[in-house]
Amino acid sequence: MADHYEVLGVSRDASPDEIKKAYRRLARELHPDVNPGEEAAERFKLVTHAYDVLSDPQQRQRYDMGGGQNGGFGGAGDFGGFSDIFESFFGGGGAARGGRPRSRKERGQDALVRVDLDLKDVVFGIHRDIDVDTAVLCETCNGSCTQPGTTPVRCDICHGTGHIQRTVRSLLGNVVTSQPCGTCQGYGTTIPYPCATCQGQGRVRARRTVSIDIPAGVDTGLRLQLPGSGEVGPGGGTRGDLYIEVSVATHPVFSREGDDLLATLEVSMPDAVLGATATIEGLDGPVDLEVRPGVQSGDVLTIKGRGITPLRGSQRGDLRVGVHVVTPTKLDAKERGLIEEFAKRTKAPAPHLAEFHQGLFSKLRDRFRNG
Repeated sequence: MADHYEVLGVSRDASPDEIKKAYRRLARELHPDVNPGEEAAERFKLVTHAYDVLSDPQQRQRYDMGGGQNGGFGGAGDFGGFSDIFESFFGGGGAARGGRPRSRKERGQDALVRVDLDLKDVVFGIHRDIDVDTAVLCETCNGSCTQPGTTPVRCDICHGTGHIQRTVRSLLGNVVTSQPCGTCQGYGTTIPYPCATCQGQGRVRARRTVSIDIPAGVDTGLRLQLPGSGEVGPGGGTRGDLYIEVSVATHPVFSREGDDLLATLEVSMPDAVLGATATIEGLDGPVDLEVRPGVQSGDVLTIKGRGITPLRGSQRGDLRVGVHVVTPTKLDAKERGLIEEFAKRTKAPAPHLAEFHQGLFSKLRDRFRNG
């Protein structure tokens, strides 16, 4: 067989770039789509095989050290062939030895989109239309990767198998190894006329709208999975999955503890003494509160079923409102006189330390958590 360097028309000390340029020049000249002659086809096979050997540093080294035309040694001292032998027995190049060419269709990657929500959105859940920038199916070729009216053609080098077999002589005898075909990249076919829209990828980047129903009870950091809504794979392969990562904004009035909503109610001193009825605006409408006479700072008013619907369930949490009695700081002479008269009539004791009360601190902790 002809020397590989002579086939490519390069010197033995040619650089990898020089070898690649020589191969590309000859491939354009001899490719069957350009030069259909039988002689050109044979030369094209020789050129491609020569490039496969010389473009691989290990194969080129073995060839330069006196190996055969396939890149392996011909003598009894062939220790370099052991790597191919081990690959044959222990899985190296196993995909190529399977005899099946690669599929151009591959599963697409998963996509991740972050969605910002208000606390109100998670009480009952919300429907959202979101824009996603991902790979979508090429409408021009419908994922075939070829120009309309054309199809992939069988690779003349590997004859459609997607791999090239080589015989390596070693201490253990002749061993047949396989590797992906360098001409078709292991697909078994080539695309002489790739789709101009997707550049032969079968997919393009585009923005699309995805409609999602975000359930109640989600919280910051939670990811929702939408199977089959991610990127289209190469060659029009199946879509990956789309993940929606939730971020819930901080509310100026309400905070969250599990499925309960927490808030603070400021009560004037007279209302704390006499009691009052208050109407507050909840996340899902007005809420009536009864402030009993003598209510203390740190007391918690609980309204059942006005919290958040749980992620898995239907029983809503509660709305817990911590009371904060506001002491007036600016009094006129008449108001001050009334307070002094009230103090004389009630004979309130002087400030003093009281017995430790764990419940009081629990209430205060709930209230300050909202502060």
